Amino acid sequence: MTTKHRFRNKYRLQIREKDHLPMHVHLVGGDVNIKINLVTVTISEGECPVGLAEEVLAWVAEHRDELIQEWKKWHP
Repeated sequence: MTTKHRFRNKYRLQIREKDHLPMHVHLVGGDVNIKINLVTVTISEGECPVGLAEEVLAWVAEHRDELIQEWKKWHP
């Protein structure tokens, strides 16, 4: 598992090795445990406070290409 970014010193955006399709990242920390689809850049599982979700989804959208490359590196 690799942490790609930290938000608010509490939440970690992670790519997990040997994970399943569709391509996604995990946001974990506190009571938050969500999956974000890298194709649609939407939350595909779990719930997250609105302000945090907006912040994280904006960051994922901005870094989407590099996150997809990293996903493909771990999931050939």
